[in-house]
Amino acid sequence: NITIILFNLDGIQCKRHIFKCNKTETKMETIHIGYDDTISLLSWQKAVDALRVGHLFPKAEIADIFLGPKAATLLNRAAYIEGLGYGVKAVTVVADNPKKGLPTVQGAMMVYEPESGKLKAIIDSRLITEVKTASDSILGAQLLARPKSKRLLILGAGTVAESLIRAYSSTFLGLEQIAIWSRKPEQAKSLIDRTGRTKIELIVADDLEKFASEADIISTATMAYEPILMGEWISPGTHIDLIGAFKADMREVNDNLITCGTIYVDSRDTTINHIGELMIPIAAGIINEKDIKGDFYDLISMNHSARTSENEITIFKNGGGAH
Repeated sequence: NITIILFNLDGIQCKRHIFKCNKTETKMETIHIGYDDTISLLSWQKAVDALRVGHLFPKAEIADIFLGPKAATLLNRAAYIEGLGYGVKAVTVVADNPKKGLPTVQGAMMVYEPESGKLKAIIDSRLITEVKTASDSILGAQLLARPKSKRLLILGAGTVAESLIRAYSSTFLGLEQIAIWSRKPEQAKSLIDRTGRTKIELIVADDLEKFASEADIISTATMAYEPILMGEWISPGTHIDLIGAFKADMREVNDNLITCGTIYVDSRDTTINHIGELMIPIAAGIINEKDIKGDFYDLISMNHSARTSENEITIFKNGGGAH
């Protein structure tokens, strides 16, 4: 037998896997990687580092499927990466679930071995939603935002917003304040209460225009279909991290904002062709594909920062790519 034991950061055993072997082959069960058993083992910076290293592998082959009504979508995203294998994320995104005490996003990711195609692992989608999504944004911010950023504004007060608080707090050590804005201020306060005490000041953003004009980094994680963040509010040097819009009819920022900065994306293949944040202004002639200066494959291959000046506004679209 081969026994693998997982410990949390306090040295307490939290999970044990036993694999049966014989002389000629190793038979490994499909592993279920659950949220509660895994989240305490997480290092945000190591997760970001792993994502960075992943972009040194061959480019992912990707395909998507969207099914169902506007407010209750089944999203399947599949990927193949040479040398790593196959992955399929299958989740439902139901906008009204929080009213019922349920998560907006539910589902799992399945990982398959590259040679035999055997199902290797099933990963709770909550881990993917929180860890991968936030790591995507942190990597974008580390590559594009001003290193000495002090003020972060987060739009949204759901699961992704909570993970952004923890991720940014762990990786941007110069942050002094994180402000949370929500259409319902009580939801922002509830998120702050759930987060508990941190070294960084957590406050409710009661005036979106004011806080947006003062922020060094703005991260949007909403379910908005119409722009809620305006370019007229943004100060020189701000880094804009766009997460929420994931379908062709969704937007979080207006045309003024999308044209006032230098645009980058996590993956060209998963943002330009089906996400409204870029599709709508491209179709209207506000911007064109050449205005998107690069993705992670381009940024990580550089041996210098992509930011050209302290006053440059950088815009990063986190499309949650299967890359």
